Amino acid sequence: MTAIRDGDAAGEILPAGEVLASVTPVKRLPVTAEGRSDAAFAPFDWLLILVASAVWGASFLLIAEGLETLEPGVVAFGRLAFGFLAVSLVPQARRTKIDPIDRSRIVVLGFVWLAAPMMLFPIAEQWVSSAVAGMLNGAVPLVAALVASVLLRRAPGRNQLAGLAVGFLGVVAISLPSMQGGSKTALGASLVLLAVVSYGFAGNFIVPLQQRYGSLAVIWRAQMAGLVFTAPYALIGMPDSSLAVKPVLAVVVLGALGTGLAFAAAGTLFGRVGATRGSVIGYLIPVVALALGVVFRDEHVAALAIGGLVLVLGGAWLTSRSGR
Repeated sequence: MTAIRDGDAAGEILPAGEVLASVTPVKRLPVTAEGRSDAAFAPFDWLLILVASAVWGASFLLIAEGLETLEPGVVAFGRLAFGFLAVSLVPQARRTKIDPIDRSRIVVLGFVWLAAPMMLFPIAEQWVSSAVAGMLNGAVPLVAALVASVLLRRAPGRNQLAGLAVGFLGVVAISLPSMQGGSKTALGASLVLLAVVSYGFAGNFIVPLQQRYGSLAVIWRAQMAGLVFTAPYALIGMPDSSLAVKPVLAVVVLGALGTGLAFAAAGTLFGRVGATRGSVIGYLIPVVALALGVVFRDEHVAALAIGGLVLVLGGAWLTSRSGR
């Protein structure tokens, strides 16, 4: 019987029972790195994109459902806990050895990719709709591209610069109706944008880690760090939360799929194609979030925000194109 290590581009086959990734200490990994391939996306890449974007697009609806009876800190900790349990079921995640010099990098990843956004989104969705929160996530590819350009010390090409400009206008258009809805609504939109920036950095940070250790090993340990970061906030919110079936079930699904399966798929994609191209996941998240918010929660979305979504998607597409 054999097992496949998810950190390998082609999938290295190892004997069952063997430690799946024995790592020899080397120098510290770079902050970010190029993807393994700059070729056109393979069918497996598109599968990863579809899985992550569909699950994450639904996550904003699940967060809104969880907030019906649970405080934001409990939702954040709960989704991390159930995601951690889901990934723990895969022996590969636990067996992979991490070089001590890289453990601090994973702790940072646990904060910027998991703890911080997962605390920010439930707070924000108290004042902005799940559809608007999801649409603002369309800016993640733009942030990821900008961060990659700085960290890799290469200026964006003309397509990328045009994409960043168009996408920024789109984010402004999506945010403007929320900014006019009162101070709390504006605060909610600002918190979502802060989470988007955090995701843009995290997408770059995970690339070299995933390429060396594989998605599951990195995410499992990052989730462990995220649980530590979010635990105090969850304890504060427990007295004001009540355990109703529907909200709790929403958090269970949100954790197992959104913080387990989707993060594993996204991490693998980032390692294969790099942060800028891997953030194409963010192109489809707003579409899913918008549709689910309107259908299941009867949320109203301003026409200006929908127009902004079109600009964000167009800007993200320009950013992802090849050509300097």
